[in-house]
Amino acid sequence: MRLRPDHLLDRFFGPDRPAGELTIDRCLNRIPRFQARLAEVRDSIPSPGFDWYLYDSLVNFYVIQRLLPDEWRSLEKLAGDGPIADLGCADGAVAFFLEWLGLEVEAGDNPRFNMNRMQGVRALKEKLGSGIEVFESDFDGDFQTPRERYGLALFLGVLYHLKNPYSALEKLAGKAERCILSTRVARKTPDGEIRFADQPMAYLLAEGETNNDVTNYWIFSETGLKRILERTGWEILAWTTVGDEEGSDPVHAEADERAYALLRSKR
Repeated sequence: MRLRPDHLLDRFFGPDRPAGELTIDRCLNRIPRFQARLAEVRDSIPSPGFDWYLYDSLVNFYVIQRLLPDEWRSLEKLAGDGPIADLGCADGAVAFFLEWLGLEVEAGDNPRFNMNRMQGVRALKEKLGSGIEVFESDFDGDFQTPRERYGLALFLGVLYHLKNPYSALEKLAGKAERCILSTRVARKTPDGEIRFADQPMAYLLAEGETNNDVTNYWIFSETGLKRILERTGWEILAWTTVGDEEGSDPVHAEADERAYALLRSKR
């Protein structure tokens, strides 16, 4: 659902949003300027007292461009009649970008696992005068959201941080008509002895085994990820992978592979 653009955000990012249909292709060339301006806004907040999220969330859009089939390249069509839920929002870069484009967005995360306990997204919301609703939710637990139903959920880089991915995906299928999901996948064990890409399996990480991050848990094979999606109420509309597509494993940074999926709820 597209709204009248928020002119408060225009003060920071300008009014140069895509004209006409809001397709993924028309949005991409706005990202570099938006990233630069958002970094300037962030740097203008003196001594925030917390660390900003380390990674660039907006690069996901370049993979999403490759993922989306012709009939789903319109962001307005993807969102449908409901708002977009950016789940696992980090410091909110994706949510603020979509809001600037004129889309209705809500941004949620679990402060226990968010890098700065969601202080970053709240500081930027205040500085920008943003109208997005920021909310807290335990995706591993009750998975509460402000609304009962969303047209589109973004679930990017969240799944391998969950102890209970089956429960989370099942609950999400009851909340969102469509979902764009990404997560790390692997084709073999860390020692390379067992190749499990074609088996519906997942590797359970030891504490801190990957990226020294104790919140990493399950790394699925592609086949395992597709199986759990199908069993939790999702239809896979499109699929792509990026990274090491030959010898990925769950542990080593140089052997990282990510799967991206466009999903439609069957619930």
